[in-house]
Amino acid sequence: MAAAPVWSVDPRTGKQREQVAVEATAQEVDEAVRAAHAARGALVDRTVRAAFLRTAADLLEAAKEQLVEAADAETALGPVRLTGELARTCYQLRAFGGIVDEGAFLDVVINHPDDTATPPIPDLRRYKVPLGVVAVYSASNFPFAFSVAGGDTASALAAGCPVVVKAHPDHPALSELVAAVLRRAAARHDIPGGVVGLVHGFEAGVELVKHPLVAAAGFTGSVRGGRALFDAAAARPVPIPFHGELGSLNPVVITEAAAAERAEAIGAGLAGSMTLGVGQFCVKPGLVLAPAGAAGDRLVKSLTDAVSDTDAGVLLDHRMRDNFIAGVAERAGLPGVESPVTPGSGGEHTVSPGFLTVPAQKLVTEGEHDLLLEECFGPLTVVARYEDESEASAVLSRLPGNLTATVQLSTEEAAGEGRGAEILAELTPLAGRVLVNGWPTGVAVAPAQHHGGPYPATTSTSTSVGGTAIERWLRPVAYQNAPEALLPPELRDDNPLGLPRRYDGHLER
Repeated sequence: MAAAPVWSVDPRTGKQREQVAVEATAQEVDEAVRAAHAARGALVDRTVRAAFLRTAADLLEAAKEQLVEAADAETALGPVRLTGELARTCYQLRAFGGIVDEGAFLDVVINHPDDTATPPIPDLRRYKVPLGVVAVYSASNFPFAFSVAGGDTASALAAGCPVVVKAHPDHPALSELVAAVLRRAAARHDIPGGVVGLVHGFEAGVELVKHPLVAAAGFTGSVRGGRALFDAAAARPVPIPFHGELGSLNPVVITEAAAAERAEAIGAGLAGSMTLGVGQFCVKPGLVLAPAGAAGDRLVKSLTDAVSDTDAGVLLDHRMRDNFIAGVAERAGLPGVESPVTPGSGGEHTVSPGFLTVPAQKLVTEGEHDLLLEECFGPLTVVARYEDESEASAVLSRLPGNLTATVQLSTEEAAGEGRGAEILAELTPLAGRVLVNGWPTGVAVAPAQHHGGPYPATTSTSTSVGGTAIERWLRPVAYQNAPEALLPPELRDDNPLGLPRRYDGHLER
């Protein structure tokens, strides 16, 4: 594997800014993984782990000015957006610190012997242990929250798993800076720097998922890239869990009653959601089922006005820009497709937002219009106008898995009258998060959050956002008839660590 230079590139101009590193060789990947594997013991103490996560958040905040400047230079996402994303990242690290302190994630269950049960129950004690080294594949569109210090890394470290991060080529300089901050945080708690490894390069990413000491992987990116790594993880002599977020159309259903009640507000809200961040959010609404007729016309006019007033923006790199322009042209050229606001090139380095409309009937059966049911990364959405409820349902029945699905209901429908509950039942099999009278962009970091969905949205049933993301990097172990003196402290009767647990069928806190 040849070592090629890794450059920081300015997406506003397409020009190289500086050489950051070189692509990692197979030997360097091996060294990074082995260093991470050797650091496992330093994460055993939960108190140390929690303190490490909080220190990482503190040091990232202290370096905010430098980090945001570096991120903006490589992504053009803007200081306001990036400052908010860094704050979210720090909040997430601290939240996992709290989860580690609490200890409920260990799922401690203790059953004492019961000879009266059928069959008899021996002494059984169960909890969860870390899997080992986790490979993390950074995302392009969230250089903080889904990158080196993002949710996969934070949750893996919280679980007690060292990480090796494959840096995204769109922000290599930022990746190096953030990794250095995490290692400084580790050093303050006598944790080896190898607990957070960093490698660059496509081949390095492939070598990483194949390494025998890598125990699991987390990925956020394209369907094509994610599926290739997923297949590689499954094809190993010892397959490993691969938690990939790959792609999502995020359908929106607007009922006729909702459009009649507030078409203008829905159109404006849709415009804001589909153009947010230049349409580069994984939960951007990419397909909208809206009614035909006067109410639907009002909605389309409102959407037209709002999108027309939205400025052109810079995508994360020129490859994405080229793919967006080509994808728009291919979709707009399909029979029956109209473009009230034409998306595409907004200048030499920018793209302008827009949307397409199509009769929903063209999406009911398989054909060339199936392209409209595929995600197009960037500020574009497709509005499919349906004639009746059965037509909308027929389109929904053809959709693959998604991260989100949204329904806009009227006041009466939201109160339980009409088809509101029926539509929710239709959307639930399609997505991991179902929204009512809201917009999917904006993923709260909260205990009840679920950021995942049926394939191809994700390759597993887990979430990559929220406290339960830690579960991806743990496995259960049960001890049977083990002497008390040999048990780990988490499973002893006297509960020296003060953990929440289920003890002979009763929940103790």
